Amino acid sequence: MKRIFAALLLLVMFAFPSAALADVAPPANPPGSNLQPGTETTQVRMMAESVLIDVKNDTSANSLGSAAVTADFTMRNLGSNDESMAARFPISADNGFGQYPEITNLAITVNGKKISYRRASYPDVRSQGQNVPWAEFEVAFPSGQDVGIEVVYNLAGSGYPDLPYSSYYYILETGAGWQGTIGSADITLRLPYPADPENIALDQIGWAQTTPGGTIGGKEMHWHFENFEPGPNGVVDNMEFALVAPYAWQTILKDRGMVASMPDDGEAWGQLAKAYKAIFFLNKAYRTDAGGAEIYQSSLAAYEKCLTFLPNDAEWHAGFAELLASRSYWDRSASGPTAETYRAFQEIQTALQLSPDDAKVQDIAQEISNMFPEAVSPTGSSYDFVWLTQTPTPLPAVPTTATPEPQETLAPPTGLPSTPNPPSPSKSPWPFCGTAVLAPLAIALRARRGRRPDGQK
Repeated sequence: MKRIFAALLLLVMFAFPSAALADVAPPANPPGSNLQPGTETTQVRMMAESVLIDVKNDTSANSLGSAAVTADFTMRNLGSNDESMAARFPISADNGFGQYPEITNLAITVNGKKISYRRASYPDVRSQGQNVPWAEFEVAFPSGQDVGIEVVYNLAGSGYPDLPYSSYYYILETGAGWQGTIGSADITLRLPYPADPENIALDQIGWAQTTPGGTIGGKEMHWHFENFEPGPNGVVDNMEFALVAPYAWQTILKDRGMVASMPDDGEAWGQLAKAYKAIFFLNKAYRTDAGGAEIYQSSLAAYEKCLTFLPNDAEWHAGFAELLASRSYWDRSASGPTAETYRAFQEIQTALQLSPDDAKVQDIAQEISNMFPEAVSPTGSSYDFVWLTQTPTPLPAVPTTATPEPQETLAPPTGLPSTPNPPSPSKSPWPFCGTAVLAPLAIALRARRGRRPDGQK
């Protein structure tokens, strides 16, 4: 009864959400930026720019990371007269919460000579509604000559501290004030390990999306543009980089190494499965890009390999059930119940049979019951799996999973036993579908899940 009351209370609370439950973007640290000329009209053109965002190998738990930025500009005065001006560079921005963090370790070099700069106040490059600190420095542009300017500084990653993703930004449109178009731009994102579509998110992660059109090779993703006017109305907009936080990807690499050295160790496979699961789900739903699909399949395959060696470990069965059920929950409106939905019920049912009093197993069972209240119903200290006890007919097998690196080959996933028909179409199996009730509930549950002890499977 206590569980039923708690579930009903949560449903009531989320059925009438308050403003505090609204989804907001995380605080955004200052972006990198192109140089901007003074307010006067200039004949100086930005002939070329080369920008490197070098992400640091920060392995601190829940760290949003940082990047060292090196921006090199080749400027040419196309006019017949020499020009001197106070060029400028933004060093602060509103993070969306009325705070103004700054970039750090700024250094400016002109034609190979380090120069000093002064702090000045100009409108925020993001909102224009508040003056913020800029770096301002004097530079001379002789007629017909190239001038090289290098700006280096450190950027802090932006994101939610409890979500293993980080983002960086680079503002190109501040360079629109120079004469004509920008001749060429080479923008490079460099990671401390090989770059791939799994650790660089190519679709939205909620507050950022990696700018399309880049090519991945080695540890880098690279973009090249020519003769463009930057900005929202131009051919090239500002740059965004969304990636798995370095600490989270280092966990993946470490766990891959463990299964490579101990291929028969179920715990090693389970840890790899859990690490993949941690980067598959976002605050709402999950990654839907190609890299996200690979991450999900790798997590699924690793759980299966884990349970091949540890078939009687209740907590690993429960952890697997959580992966399947959470994915099925977010897929509900498009596909309804799938083979994975029923498999999730079977995995958590197995976990409860193996260890009915295990707190972690009970926690995940309650979570799944809240997501699927018509399918998994609390009965005292246990659960009634309603959909698993209906008249069974075969469902398609769960698709064969891909093998997580570096393992060469995994056995295909075990076939599903006979599974029940979904409930009659006259009664939707997805209660409250189309309302705002269950979605916030699942979000809250995922947030609570993120605070579990490290031993959670």
